[in-house]
Amino acid sequence: MARRRPKGVLEIGLAAAVAAATGRTEHVATADDYPDHIVRRISFKAGGGLGWRISALATPRERVAPWKIVVVTGAPSWAEYWAPALAALPQDREMIVVDRPGYAGSEPIEYVGDIRLQAQALSPLLEAKPGQKVLLVGQSYGAAISVLMAAGAKPRKLAGLVLLSGYFGHSGPTADFLLKTGSRLLKLIPRDLRHAVLEVSNQKPQLDGVRAALTRLRTPVHVVHGDRDDFAPIEIAEALVAETRARRPIRFERVPGADHFLNDGPVDVLLAALEACLPKPRFRLAWPQLPALQWPWARPAQAASPSAELA
Repeated sequence: MARRRPKGVLEIGLAAAVAAATGRTEHVATADDYPDHIVRRISFKAGGGLGWRISALATPRERVAPWKIVVVTGAPSWAEYWAPALAALPQDREMIVVDRPGYAGSEPIEYVGDIRLQAQALSPLLEAKPGQKVLLVGQSYGAAISVLMAAGAKPRKLAGLVLLSGYFGHSGPTADFLLKTGSRLLKLIPRDLRHAVLEVSNQKPQLDGVRAALTRLRTPVHVVHGDRDDFAPIEIAEALVAETRARRPIRFERVPGADHFLNDGPVDVLLAALEACLPKPRFRLAWPQLPALQWPWARPAQAASPSAELA
């Protein structure tokens, strides 16, 4: 049974402080909750020639799964909060959830404010094995980064983009309070929380490029948002869908009763929402099988029966 990970503003803040004080990159060690063949900590080299090592959680599979779900987390970027979803994923799906640059066990130690650099760094996540398709999920602050990643991806491999509780420059009441408080305590709070405050505070000037990239995407786009989100108001997500002149319609799903952190809610609700974003199998028209035609002259000659010869 997995332990309860800290939730809520005060608990997460305390967990970050304890992790920083003890030098841990995970606030609750995932390896203590799940065996290595269920949820595994991995790392990979960042794209764009940046030279960073990026940390992530992944689901090992003996056989190549037809679908690879890539999750770009929000701010603070802690992949461990997706561990229950990773563990519950069926065997015909695989998932990788990343600690973005500047968070947890990912390099660099410094704050990376340019979302274009983050998109370049995370681009190797979109590599797929032969016969495999990718569903890219951008959560909260990670939604804008995932749009830029999708814009530079090969469309044949990337089969869908999900903006999950996407944050696009407008804070709800809870996020607004945290930003103002965090800005006053910037030099006192742990690194990951400090980076989160800096990222969110400086995101808005970078969004013009994100909106432009969204209009150019040929990949199907899904917006999934809880109707009780007090971090990133659902009205902002609805306006984004209405105002974006995309190449194909953007699908919008309102999740009743859900707040900003869908990955902290029931796992079956989250996985069902992601599963609904996968393309449905193509319907193949099967032609009816016609009866074999037999022509008289094509029938083999029959030997005369003894009774016929006697007659």
